[in-house]
Amino acid sequence: MLMEEGYPTPVEVWCDPGDPLGDHAHPFEVYALILAGSIELIVEGEKSTYRSGDIFYLGAEQVHSEVYGKEGVRYLASRREVSNF
Repeated sequence: MLMEEGYPTPVEVWCDPGDPLGDHAHPFEVYALILAGSIELIVEGEKSTYRSGDIFYLGAEQVHSEVYGKEGVRYLASRREVSNF
C-alpha cells in the first residue's frame, strides 16, 4: 500500500530512552510501525502513546514532540518527501 502511494521502502529507526524531543517538524510525511518499546507523540496538545504493533502517521511540517518509553522505541518508518507545487 505504501509503495502504491509513493512511499519508499521503510527504514528501521532506534531511539534510546532519555530526554524528550521537544517541538519540531519534518519536511516529509511518515508512516511508522512500532516494532518494540513505545513512543508518546504530542500533536496539537494531544498525547498518544504507540506500542508494538501500532502504526502512526505524521504529516509534513506537522509540529510534534516525542517521548520514548523506558525501553526506548524501535520502529519501521517510511518517509515521503512533499513538494510544494
